[in-house]
Amino acid sequence: MPLYIHVLACAFGLGSWVSINGLWVELPLIVNILPEGWDLPSYLTIIIQLANLGPLLVTLAHKFCPGRLRENLVIYAVLSIGVVACVLLAVFWKNTTMLLGQPRSTAFFILTFFLALVDCTSSVTFLPFMMQLPAKYITTYFIGEGLSGLVPGLVALAQGVGMSKCVNVSQVSDNLTDSEPPTFIVETQYLPPNFSTEIFFSFLAVMTAISMGAFLILNRLPRTFELSTENLVPDSDAVATVCSGLEGPVDPNPNSQEEEEKKQIRELLPKPLHSDYQLAFIYFMVVWVNGATNGLLPSVQTFSCMPYGNMAYHLSAALSAVANPVACIIAMFFPKRSLVFLGVLCLLGSVFGGYNMAMAAMSPCPLLQHTPLGDAIIVLSWVFFTGLLSYVKVMVGVILRDRSHSALVWCGAAVQTGSLLGSFIMFPLVNIYHLFQSGDVCNTKCPL
Repeated sequence: MPLYIHVLACAFGLGSWVSINGLWVELPLIVNILPEGWDLPSYLTIIIQLANLGPLLVTLAHKFCPGRLRENLVIYAVLSIGVVACVLLAVFWKNTTMLLGQPRSTAFFILTFFLALVDCTSSVTFLPFMMQLPAKYITTYFIGEGLSGLVPGLVALAQGVGMSKCVNVSQVSDNLTDSEPPTFIVETQYLPPNFSTEIFFSFLAVMTAISMGAFLILNRLPRTFELSTENLVPDSDAVATVCSGLEGPVDPNPNSQEEEEKKQIRELLPKPLHSDYQLAFIYFMVVWVNGATNGLLPSVQTFSCMPYGNMAYHLSAALSAVANPVACIIAMFFPKRSLVFLGVLCLLGSVFGGYNMAMAAMSPCPLLQHTPLGDAIIVLSWVFFTGLLSYVKVMVGVILRDRSHSALVWCGAAVQTGSLLGSFIMFPLVNIYHLFQSGDVCNTKCPL
């Protein structure tokens, strides 16, 4: 039964961000077809942030109507919307309408909003629901959440997203009397994908449906004290020792032996006591880590990696996606709750993120360009940035799970706050002030 529930928890977490992650990795193909072109990511950034209306409403409902919001019904609704939106996206994503005399991808934008609404709302509903299960399953849920980025990335790599080649193209003069020979220029040409965008969106619909099926089974598991404390106190202070805050039904007339066993278990469990300053530091880490990983750095990953070539970009994207679930697995077997330790990891991850940001600012001519060392450093920097902050994200979530149901709700709200700030900070820097410059892989000339 525990392994069975682990699989379900992982599959449930898979549906948390699979849709939006899938959209981002599919953009290199989409922008060549939709009329917005390379401006499309800036539109998506705004649409995703508008979708934070969902978690805002859930958080306000918890604040002003405590105990009345049925999270299982909300999860049913959002996952159903996600499946339907992915199916419709596979059919209508190319459809455009004329607005102010220009073609616009209205259908794509509307469906993207609903997908973002699903994924954003998952941050404040999925985690509180997982609190009803033993704490060891919350790390498995985070593994599934990490896979929601890994799986679409691997599928996109198999599809051939963003692969390109440099070819010589001849230019012939239109003047028929001109006897000059044709000139040759180098152009970047993108190879056709191995399968269509429609198939990719259908795959996202299947992944969301799997998450919904896992939730249907998890929601029917018995909520008993025995289930919530099974194998919860191992010899070491592992992640699995978190179960305080559960309020399941208790027998009003327990016998003395059961009462004594429960008392001993409560004494063995760690006391989730933190000062106000420690709590402020925890929530600051939540905001910062999610702002960096969901807003600040993803906005400039192309500027950071593409100057080193397509291979460096794809390795950075794929291995960074792998680093997320790997960090969750490490957190499962080697948990460390020390706030000092987590603060150091957060600082180290931020240093790697700073290097990535610096290389993006130097685009299209970053340090050590066209050298194997430069390629290796930028790939490893992205991997360590993602892995370290993912570990911090998992452990902070477990710590807050230790406290109460409302702590996890506010953790989800802090996640969205950080993502919101990161995205809105980067949007004007990239799209209005153009602080980051793009370059052509085949034609950019940099000084030695």
